[in-house]
Amino acid sequence: MRIDRLRRFIADMTSLTGGAWQDKDEATTVEVGAKLLGELVAQDDWLPEAAARVPEHGYHQNLLWCDPFERFCVVSFVWGPGAATPVHDHEMWGLVGMLRGSETSLAFTRDPETGAMKPGTLTELKPGMVETLRPSLGDIHQVTNALQDQGSISIHVYGGNIGAVRRHTFDVKSGEKKLFISGYTNKEQPNLWDRSAEVRAASQA
Repeated sequence: MRIDRLRRFIADMTSLTGGAWQDKDEATTVEVGAKLLGELVAQDDWLPEAAARVPEHGYHQNLLWCDPFERFCVVSFVWGPGAATPVHDHEMWGLVGMLRGSETSLAFTRDPETGAMKPGTLTELKPGMVETLRPSLGDIHQVTNALQDQGSISIHVYGGNIGAVRRHTFDVKSGEKKLFISGYTNKEQPNLWDRSAEVRAASQA
């Protein structure tokens, strides 16, 4: 397993959010971060098995890393067959990179007259593709595993500690929103820093 790919991605995102955070340059963070995430999900040999187990029903949101200053976090979103989220927002920028399988993202906007949530663009993600989310441009959507007979996995990067953020789900017909705090499924995070095997190999070379 090439967990060094994840370690390098986290280092690059730390450098990016450190600089962009000081300038509050969300557009640059999202643009560059999307390219970095695209490079990560172009390879499927780095995600630890514990963060890739497909549930029979629903989905798991596994925390892979959270920046100590909560400038960003990295999550593996593991979908059971046909699983779907409620319609929800994020309250921060986000990146979604498809690693395995396929998922759809259906955008919603509020009807100014009725208050109901109107469906908009449907985006289908396949392995290697990246979707960007920015609240300032509209980030309310519903995500579904496009596969009915197997699991899918996407890697999400958010501009904060997404599991501890107050955000919302929405009733499509009425537009009513409810407080939503997602938390995380896993209790332990991957060990990114045990580089002993590669150091031993280099020492014996």
